[in-house]
Amino acid sequence: MRRAISLEALTALYMLSYLPNVIATRLVTTRPQPGLGRALTGLETLPASLILNLVLTYAFIGLSGWHRDAHGVRVGGVRLPVPTRATALSGVGTALILFTVPLSLTFQGVSITFIQLLMRGDILVIAPLVDLMFGRRVRWWSWLALAMVGVAVSIAVQQRGGFNLPPLAILTVVLYTLGYFIRLSVMTRVAKNGEGHDVRGYFAEEKIVALPLAVLALGLVSASGMGSQADSLWFGFVAVWGHAVVWQLAWIAFLLTIISIFSALILLDRRENSYCVPLERSASLLAAVGGAWLIHLFWGQPAPAWGETLGAAILIAAILLLWLAPRFDRGGPVRRQQ
Repeated sequence: MRRAISLEALTALYMLSYLPNVIATRLVTTRPQPGLGRALTGLETLPASLILNLVLTYAFIGLSGWHRDAHGVRVGGVRLPVPTRATALSGVGTALILFTVPLSLTFQGVSITFIQLLMRGDILVIAPLVDLMFGRRVRWWSWLALAMVGVAVSIAVQQRGGFNLPPLAILTVVLYTLGYFIRLSVMTRVAKNGEGHDVRGYFAEEKIVALPLAVLALGLVSASGMGSQADSLWFGFVAVWGHAVVWQLAWIAFLLTIISIFSALILLDRRENSYCVPLERSASLLAAVGGAWLIHLFWGQPAPAWGETLGAAILIAAILLLWLAPRFDRGGPVRRQQ
């Protein structure tokens, strides 16, 4: 497939979409909102933003025609996209990512830079592992980058005096990593070839499972009545629609939709995960760090700690290594398989 836009340009667009999302999510959960007199909690933002993300993504799949490349069945003369077992499993992994990413930006007392450093470092670790699982060669620079990830996380943790994360934040990191492992595994197995029809079909099939599943999971927690989490989710499902803050959540949902499209195009490129994942992760990490500093400069919130910033810089250096080293290897520049 001849690409109209380069992988690096897609990565830049992904970062530019991610940056305002980071800022909007952090502000809505740290600043008092008109009509409420308080900030929303992370859990309160999730139901509305995911529901709106579902509507916008389904609209994109339908209006763009991407549904035509998915597997489908006819119901009453209408062809509906349906997932395979593999893409349904990927949808489960994506559902974990969908609600952990915005949730990770909302924890009080946990900086954006620190939580993103943990989550991005984890993904750089699993990328070459997935390549090994599927018989793809992992080069020396991938292993060196893993060591750099370990150093980066160690510096940030030491400066912080230990992880000291709320239980929900720890669960968020674990579920996020598990979700990405599932998703990358399925992508590598069934659709990581860069062919346009496979990319479009995979995106449609994955999202028609992931989005309703994420909303359903939140709904079950809300309906369970389990303490403050259920109360927060009830507000997010029901009461939030009557407040002006819902427009901020709509903006977040719109950005999430764009982010998900760019992310899929990057990760489903035919090149190995050890190359594509660092590009995608670098964009989100740079957006997270940049967003944290912009929030500090323009909204007066605390600046990222020096250890977290240094750790992020080392992680970015590891990402640059993974991107540049293949281009200067003895085998010549990285080229897509034909």
